[in-house]
Amino acid sequence: MADRYGIWLSWNNQEEGFELPVLPGEIGPSIRGDDVGHDVFGLGKINVIKDRELAGYTIESIFPAQRYPFVTASIVLEPKVYIDYIMRWWETKRPIRFVAVTSTMEVNTPASIEGFEWKEVAGSPGDISFSLRLREYRFYAARKVQVAQQVGGGTTVQKPKPKRPDERVPPKTYTLAPGDNLWKVAQKVLGDGSRWREIQRLNGLSDAQLKKLPVGMVLKLPTEGGKAYA
Repeated sequence: MADRYGIWLSWNNQEEGFELPVLPGEIGPSIRGDDVGHDVFGLGKINVIKDRELAGYTIESIFPAQRYPFVTASIVLEPKVYIDYIMRWWETKRPIRFVAVTSTMEVNTPASIEGFEWKEVAGSPGDISFSLRLREYRFYAARKVQVAQQVGGGTTVQKPKPKRPDERVPPKTYTLAPGDNLWKVAQKVLGDGSRWREIQRLNGLSDAQLKKLPVGMVLKLPTEGGKAYA
């Protein structure tokens, strides 16, 4: 995609996505610092520099009902299709992938949808003007650390290497394969084998049933936060 200018939006590891048909007149990040000021006796006001805030992006353009000369995308969808995509992605409460390549910047980041407004353009039947607000998204999760004993009595904290963020939507069910048990399923699908009890409770399985789970059985899975999927 980086071989030409354009803006691309996608969801669920590019399972769905599209290129914006018309580039906005302007686009750029809005970034602020998160500095904090303090009054110190004898010194006066000091400033504590902290990490920057997440970048925000506002895209204002149109979804055209016909192929105008200024359309830059190779594939143009019906205006309502773009709206349906964005609204559906927003309702999943999952980040999307935002890619923008212009003459002055290259952005490729997960992003949350913060706002979306649209209306029909007067004098151009079918064309939809829109304003889409995105904010840079950072994946996060609790990580285990190991404390190692050093020769001489000291200790060091060993942090695991961060994993590549997974943008896919977690599955709602899992079909048992030969050799599976609930611990293996929890480890494979949820990334934590100790959550096998959640799967047992969610599916109403007794301890006796766990010893003879049939191949092909479809199990309901809990969410990342531990609650059941609808």
